[in-house]
Amino acid sequence: MDGSGIANAQYYIATTASRADDRARVLKYGRMFFVFDRLGDVQSSGLGEEGLFHDGTRYLSELSLLLWNARPLLLSSTVATNNFLFTADIANLDVFRDDSVAIHRGVLHLVRSRFLWRDSCFEKLYFVNHGLEELQVPLRVAFEADFTDVFEVRGTVRERRGRRLDSRVEPGSVALRYEGLDKITRETRIQTDVAPRSSTDTGFEFELALRPKEKATVQIEITCNSSSSPPFVGYDHALSSARFDLASLHKSFPQITSSNSRFSDWIARSLSDLEMMVAGNPEHNYPYAGVPWFSTVFGRDGIITAMQTLWMNPDIAKGVLEFLASSQADSVDDVSDSEPGKILHEMRNSEMAVLGEVPFGRYYGSVDATPLFVMLAGEYVSRTGDRHLLKRLWPNIQRALQWMNEYGDVDGDGFVEYARHSRKGLIQQGWKDSNDSVFHSDGRIAEPPIALCEVQGYVYAAKLAAAHMARLLNDVGQACELELQAEDLRTRFEEKFWSDQLGTYALALDGHKKPCLVRTSNAGHSLFSCIASTDRARLVAETLMGSDSFTGWGIRTVARNEARYNPLSYHNGSVWPHDNSLIAAGFSNYGFKRKAGEILLALLDLSDEVELHRLPELFCGLERRATEGPTLYPVACSPQAWASAAPFLILKGCLGISVEADRGRILFDRPCLPDGIPQLSIRNLRCGRAVADLLLERRGDSVLVHSESKHENLEIVTITS
Repeated sequence: MDGSGIANAQYYIATTASRADDRARVLKYGRMFFVFDRLGDVQSSGLGEEGLFHDGTRYLSELSLLLWNARPLLLSSTVATNNFLFTADIANLDVFRDDSVAIHRGVLHLVRSRFLWRDSCFEKLYFVNHGLEELQVPLRVAFEADFTDVFEVRGTVRERRGRRLDSRVEPGSVALRYEGLDKITRETRIQTDVAPRSSTDTGFEFELALRPKEKATVQIEITCNSSSSPPFVGYDHALSSARFDLASLHKSFPQITSSNSRFSDWIARSLSDLEMMVAGNPEHNYPYAGVPWFSTVFGRDGIITAMQTLWMNPDIAKGVLEFLASSQADSVDDVSDSEPGKILHEMRNSEMAVLGEVPFGRYYGSVDATPLFVMLAGEYVSRTGDRHLLKRLWPNIQRALQWMNEYGDVDGDGFVEYARHSRKGLIQQGWKDSNDSVFHSDGRIAEPPIALCEVQGYVYAAKLAAAHMARLLNDVGQACELELQAEDLRTRFEEKFWSDQLGTYALALDGHKKPCLVRTSNAGHSLFSCIASTDRARLVAETLMGSDSFTGWGIRTVARNEARYNPLSYHNGSVWPHDNSLIAAGFSNYGFKRKAGEILLALLDLSDEVELHRLPELFCGLERRATEGPTLYPVACSPQAWASAAPFLILKGCLGISVEADRGRILFDRPCLPDGIPQLSIRNLRCGRAVADLLLERRGDSVLVHSESKHENLEIVTITS
């Protein structure tokens, strides 16, 4: 992510105040997302992150609902488990006249509900008069749109902005308009189905007359980027259409439940968050990275999310592979850090991106996305047996391999490294892309070009995956050559990166080939890619699960006694769920499944402490304290796709599950269930055209796999030793 851990760093997410609401509600559909408080309002106070956003621009910066000219009383609010519908129960405050209560609190009940669908927000206000007298209810819905770029919201200061155009006000319809410096006119249109007493460019005012026990409804629709007056769709019609759209996406995932209800709740929320990050995106089956700061295509994030969920749902991997292949770089362009064969880092359509004020319109400053792309392709083919897609992707895979060998290895030492070329591009181009995330033991920032520990593992795994795919295409010569390259890299890696002093692999090699002797979570990725030797993998695992790295909630990015350790930072001591999932998967690769289970249970405990059981992008790396919850990071995305997908990759490792469609079998290799999860049900697990319903239960140190229902040609295999 293009965040940062120090305040003067590039693309830093500024924090000048506390959040307006530390339990903000989030909706997302396609390129639109909405962040608002528990009442359903958008407040301009706090971090200023609330609002209705579309394509990286804020189309609604203020929204407030007033009854009798006062903010009403919130009783409760939530977002449905499937993340689609927000609902709040609201009541009136005491209304005073002549120093006495004229209307008592709670006489008027309001149910406020809202969802997003196809570039619009649909809202229904449902009023009930529970009193014995008629009510005259003055209702005001106030709004404003600042058309701020998401990078401005994050704290980037612009020298110039576009201009506000005259608003278009009609009875029951207001269009707020802005012309950007990119000459694109952006418009927010707010409409209502009930004639307001007053319509202005700052809000609607209504006067509702409700007899005792009478009900009334007001509908509001907010549409982004409408070039003409859109028809009023209607809440109920849009609701049924949107639910139909979402049903097919939900069916593509298996249903996973456990005898541990906390685990079931966490899994249900995680699946819903993943579906939300995919739903409505024009890039079919591509999960956007996170809300609010990264609600767009990210190469690395999309690939890792696809890997985490591949055993459950290969559709995401296919969507990610197809889109990234279509956007693969084909030329050298220093401004976008692109080189032939390189895989996309990030893509945005906001005003600042279009103008080049930030380089992220189509940006390639990621050193790891390219080998990860090849890894994912190999895993996808092994999971699905999809030779047709393999043949279509093979030219892209070949170009990615060529990039690794030529542009990736800038000095010919056999390692893939990076140094930015774009003046505005990211300085650090691994997943820890804060300016200060790659450093030596004395705290000095490493000089480029930098060869990261985990990236060498990705390249190793990519070449082995490509060798397997080459054999499937009957190119034995290239397969052998790739295997030789992978083995040579593995030998070099062990020689240059291992540190007996640390008991783990060095973070990186700097531009002078000096190792950054710092204990970090990066080394754990060498177990995920399987580049680590067996003996050294055990030492890495022990180091990462020691008290300097493992907090009780998860593994820190940087160990506690390192020079730049700061548990409140973005990358230098915090805990990232996706990072922990890759490490746990690596533990399982080497047979350390109990350690993987410890991480799973730690994150399960975390899910029980956070709002909606939703794992955030990251949280602070403070030691776990008895009777206290985790310390949250103030500007973390939530939801974040690869954080939501974290439990599925860890679970895959613990179960040792492989789904092999071309062989018509589901394999469990020495399955293990952590102590807190005695039973696990997996229903509607697809293997090619076959489907299985499975029940797993722990019996002592072993796990029994029962097939409750499966296709007759599908084989369920369990390896116990």
